[in-house]
Amino acid sequence: MDESLAASYERCRELHRHHGRTYYLATRLLPAWKRRHVHALYGFTRYADEIVDRTDDLPAADRATALAGWSERFVAGLHGAPVDDPLLPAVLHTIAVFDLDRADFTSFLRSMAMDLTVTSYPRYADLLDYMEGSAAVIGTMMLPILGSADPAAAREPARQLGLAFQLTNFIRDVGEDLYRGRTYLPDEDLDRFGVTRADLAGAVTRRAATPKIRSLIAYEVERAHLHYAAAAPGVAMLAPGSRSCIRAAYTLYGGILDEVVAADYDVFVRRATVPNHRRAAVAARALLAGPHAPLVVPPANLRTVSREAAGAA
Repeated sequence: MDESLAASYERCRELHRHHGRTYYLATRLLPAWKRRHVHALYGFTRYADEIVDRTDDLPAADRATALAGWSERFVAGLHGAPVDDPLLPAVLHTIAVFDLDRADFTSFLRSMAMDLTVTSYPRYADLLDYMEGSAAVIGTMMLPILGSADPAAAREPARQLGLAFQLTNFIRDVGEDLYRGRTYLPDEDLDRFGVTRADLAGAVTRRAATPKIRSLIAYEVERAHLHYAAAAPGVAMLAPGSRSCIRAAYTLYGGILDEVVAADYDVFVRRATVPNHRRAAVAARALLAGPHAPLVVPPANLRTVSREAAGAA
């Protein structure tokens, strides 16, 4: 590996370490040769997100231009053109090594572009269309790196895990997303519980949720649990050396929902995070348990959220 490519992988690793602490910790349980490729995928997705969300001082049109320009450099790199970019060499190398599906990356970039113009989603089906690119394809990008004896069977659980992680983030970050002018909780769910955007904004200001908002968040937590349940069988389908990583990530992201429940579904009083000592303990247990350890699946209340409403397989 030449110096420029090594530097690109290192830049992706630093982005992952700084911004994705939960997933970064889980990634450390992977065999060393796989880690850099996971860092590369994280770097790709994170940088696109930075263009969309971390440049709030720029008009949406300018952010759209920046995202389009970066996407064009990426596509040119896929076709063999040299790229002058700190992240893309590692991403392109990872795609080539594992022959990753280029359509997944196209779908991801489409969803990132949606964030520049779409501020809400009428139904969960509409949100799933967005999450197909922002979350489900992350699972299918990762699958060849993690390895599986039966990739076709493991594909849907991998998609579901991406959806579970994304919905967990949406639940935790309602206030942060609202600050950016977006709501990812479907309009039909807000209507179901008699919650308006103004109610959510008021909860942000007061740093306290109303009973109606708590009921809404409880509903979304149960929906996320259905996605976790649909993803669970996929862990045993992975290569043995990858199972500890994904088991830890599964448990740690699910732990964010545990923190939401412990706060009585009030996601405004504080940001739901898994304490550092618990992160370390989960990682240690996942490593020591070995590849055949059972996975603890969070309970899903099927009476609260139907599988049709959840969109889970």
